[in-house]
Amino acid sequence: MSDIGDWFKSIPFITRYWFASSIAVPLIGKLGLISPAHLVLWPEAFFHKFQIWRPITSTFYFPVGPGTGFLYMVNLYFLYQYSSRLETGAFDGRPADYVYMLLFNWICIVITGLMMDMQLLMIPLIMSVLYVWAQMNRDMIVSFWFGTRFKACYLPWVILGFNYIIGGSVVNELIGNLVGHLYFFLMFKYPMDLGGRSFLSTPETLYRWFPNRRGGVSGFGVPPTRRRDPQEPAGGGGGRHNWGQGFRLGED
Repeated sequence: MSDIGDWFKSIPFITRYWFASSIAVPLIGKLGLISPAHLVLWPEAFFHKFQIWRPITSTFYFPVGPGTGFLYMVNLYFLYQYSSRLETGAFDGRPADYVYMLLFNWICIVITGLMMDMQLLMIPLIMSVLYVWAQMNRDMIVSFWFGTRFKACYLPWVILGFNYIIGGSVVNELIGNLVGHLYFFLMFKYPMDLGGRSFLSTPETLYRWFPNRRGGVSGFGVPPTRRRDPQEPAGGGGGRHNWGQGFRLGED
């Protein structure tokens, strides 16, 4: 038990609470402490009965049973692996920026879920984070089931097919990939590669709640660097954040 406790404490702060919530909420529903019907996202209950907790609980809840247990465990593993790598890699020392990414992805997924009458949002949010990690490590060679190896940029689509085979829904994975692509495009590709304006900026309130820190654990992921104008002095300027450089610890 002490080993489990030490392992749990070693999980990065934000991922730790997300991971724990994704275990606790399904367990509450499984034990019948709260009816699963009150944990899923129902547009009618949300809009007309003002049950505003549903977008939150539906993000953590998953109906664990004989036919869904393996799918749940696989996605829980993806949550732990790729959220940890993002939090200790590209977002190392910047928890506010990581929380902002999660909030942006979550809001997009909730809106999509309400429009498409989706009851469970756990898999889409996990896949959106995995997609962002894959784009930041797109040329890294990763290993998957049965020893298959390919570039990380293909990982979200391989997982989409894999989850479909083991009983998941392509819609969940596809929405997660599209939301992750939207964040990555608006945060990095459009302002840095295409020279457009930056639409996403972490609110100062989040920096007060989750202040930047130094001396974190280096991990996976290097955000794209902005193309510098030839007339712009070295070192950048204009108030843009310096993302810095990461380095790879090894293969997946």
